[in-house]
Order: sequence, then structure tokens, then C-alpha cells
Amino acid sequence: MARKAPRPQPTRTEHLRPWYSHCPDCGLRLWADYRNRRTVATLTGLVGLLLDIRRCHNRACRRYCKPYRPEAEGFYALPQHEFGLDVVALVGALRYAEHRSIPEIHQALRCRGLDIAQRTVTNLLDRYDELLAVALTDDRRLSGLLAEQGRVILAIDGLQPDVGHEVLWVLRDVLSGEVLLARSLLSSTQDDLARLLTEVKGALGVPIVGVISDGQDSIRKAVKKALDGVPHQLCHFHYLREAAKPIYEADRHAKKELKKRVRGVRPIERKVEGRDDPEAQAIRGYCAAVRSALTDDGRPPLAAPGLVLKARLEAVAESLDRVEEKRGSRPN
Repeated sequence: MARKAPRPQPTRTEHLRPWYSHCPDCGLRLWADYRNRRTVATLTGLVGLLLDIRRCHNRACRRYCKPYRPEAEGFYALPQHEFGLDVVALVGALRYAEHRSIPEIHQALRCRGLDIAQRTVTNLLDRYDELLAVALTDDRRLSGLLAEQGRVILAIDGLQPDVGHEVLWVLRDVLSGEVLLARSLLSSTQDDLARLLTEVKGALGVPIVGVISDGQDSIRKAVKKALDGVPHQLCHFHYLREAAKPIYEADRHAKKELKKRVRGVRPIERKVEGRDDPEAQAIRGYCAAVRSALTDDGRPPLAAPGLVLKARLEAVAESLDRVEEKRGSRPN
């Protein structure tokens, strides 16, 4: 059934960039060719993804003009899906751990604020079953998928919908974006994860040249045990998000204080209603600039919204100062 109402705006926006700036095959620089936008419905709200896509322009390279997408994109959702992996994991947990029916799962998701149809719940349950049915022993699938690239950069993510539920562990190849293995585990100890990594390593037939994760302690130890000597890189997004938490809180408080000082835009606009002289037009323009600055939330962790607001208000104040110097007084 077609959507009858427009989708709400995302509650937050994430700007994702590829971690590698050089082609993994030929070693030449990857060009930033274009950007894509995706909106993903997660258990914590709608997330808007701004994706930088890179491509190799070396005509002699096997990956010529093939898109190299941000590695962190697979953490949020499967390709061409509008619901996040955490939602898929919750649907599977409610179905197989708590034995709920499709209408009951639908009601549970609606109670959590997800705008979802009952038929979509059935589709998500099918995706969950397909994830768990991914077979590493399917030699034809793996040979066709990995023969050309000759290597694998392994990303490992664990998704736990709620405390006490099984964790859905997804292991995927960053270069191709394909899921190699997905499995639900009640415990996620070092030995449990090491067995998953060993299973993947033994079935691939091509070397694993790197591992990317969120740096969880059990994952680090499992990689050390099963893939000793393979470089293990912490996901840049998780690293920046954790490092920026204290700064973000201070910035959020600063933005709140700044907003207190520039309230009262609407009364100023009312004073010039009905006027069309140049001064009234200038006043409306300044009010619009202030209003625009107040509604821009920035993009943490790198574009702190408080600092963005401060810079824009300073630009408005400097413009008013220049008007004052030219006219001898500011607009009323």
C-alpha cells in the first residue's frame, strides 16, 4: 500500500564518509564523485544519512568507477531498506524468543513510536530469516563475490534491541557491502565471537586484510585470538561520537544560553508589518537571518550546533555594526 502521509523529518542527521581515500586495488586516490541521502527508521528515531560516495577513475583498475560507499552505512540498515538493522533484530527477537504473532509485533513497534505497516513487519521478519540463512559454505556465492577483489575487509557489528534479548551479530565485507554471516547469540563473550571469526576466516578462501568495529572489549580480544596479526581499526564514527560527548554537552548548554539572548524576533517583525520601505525590508531580513540561525542544529560531533549558532549570530551583529557606521544609527 502506498504511503498516505508524508514521512516526518529525521530527528538527527549523520554525515558518513568513506574511511579510505585511496583505491584498495590500484592504490590511486579515490575521487569524491557524488552524495546520496537516506532516511532510516531506527528504534531511537528517524536518522537522516548524508553519504559521500567515492570512485576510482583509473581505467586500468578492476574497481574503475565502482562506488565506494561509507563503511558505517551498513551499521544502520541493509542496502535499499528504510528500517534499521536494530528494528530487524527486534522483530526477530519478538518472534522467535517471545513467540509473538505478527499483529502483536506490529503493535509493539507502534508503541515504540515506529510508523510501520503490519505487512512491513512480515517483510522485516523475512529479512531476519534471510540474514540468519546466509551460508558461508555456499562456495559458488562466495567465489563469485570475492574472486575479483581478492581480499576482505571485515566489519563486525552487534545489535541488541533491548536488554536481555539475543544479540544479532552481523559480519560483512566492507568492499562489496555483502553480509557474510549473521547469527543471534545469547552471550557475546570473547570465545563466542572468536568462533564466528574463525568460521568466516576458514570459509572465505581469500585473506582478511583488516577488521573494523566499534572497539568493544570482547570484539578486540576475539579479533586478537582468531585473527592475530590482522589490523583492527576502530570505527571513526564511533570514535568521534564517544570523544565528543563532553564537548557536545558543553556546546548544548552554550547554545541554550545563546538562544535566551536573542528571543523576541516575532515582536520586532510585528512592528514593521504593513510597511514596505527599505528600512522595514532590512529589519525583516535581519529577523529572518536570526530565525534561521536559531533553527540550524548543526551536525555533531564535528559541526557543533552551539558554535554554529555563535558564528551566525556574530555575522548578523557584524552586519548591524557596518550599517551603524554607514548610517550613524542602527535600524529601529
